Amino acid sequence: QLQLVESGGGLVQSGGSLRLSCAASGFTLDYYAIGWFRQAPGKEREGVSCISYSDGSTNYADSVKGRFTISRDNAKNTVYLQMNSLKPEDTGVYSCAVTPESGRNPYYTDYGPQLCSETVEYDYWGQGTQVTVSS
Repeated sequence: QLQLVESGGGLVQSGGSLRLSCAASGFTLDYYAIGWFRQAPGKEREGVSCISYSDGSTNYADSVKGRFTISRDNAKNTVYLQMNSLKPEDTGVYSCAVTPESGRNPYYTDYGPQLCSETVEYDYWGQGTQVTVSS
C-alpha cells in the first residue's frame, strides 16, 4: 500500500520551531518531487515548499522564505520541513504530496526539475499533521 505519513506537528509558541517529517512507505521517493502544503481553517490549501529529486532544487512560498527549510533523506525515504520563527499565521494542517519526475508526468515534460516552481498536480497525499502556533 502506497502511503505518505506526516509527523512532527504540534502546539508551539510564536517564534518557536518544529520539524515536520513525511515518510513514504510502499514506494520509494526516488524520482519524485515532494511538496509541502498547508490549509488553515476557512482558507484554501496553499503550497509551502517543494524539493526536486533530479537536481535538489527547492522552492518556497514568499510567506515562509528565510524561515522554513525543506530537505530530503533518500536513504530514509523521508522529506523534512524545518520550520523556524513560527508565526500564528503558520497555523494549519500540513500535508505532503508527491509528483513524479518522469516522462509519464506531462508537468515534468514541460518544466523539468523546475516543476517545483509551478502549479502542478500531485499523485499521492498524506493525511496531514496539525501545526498550531500560539501568539
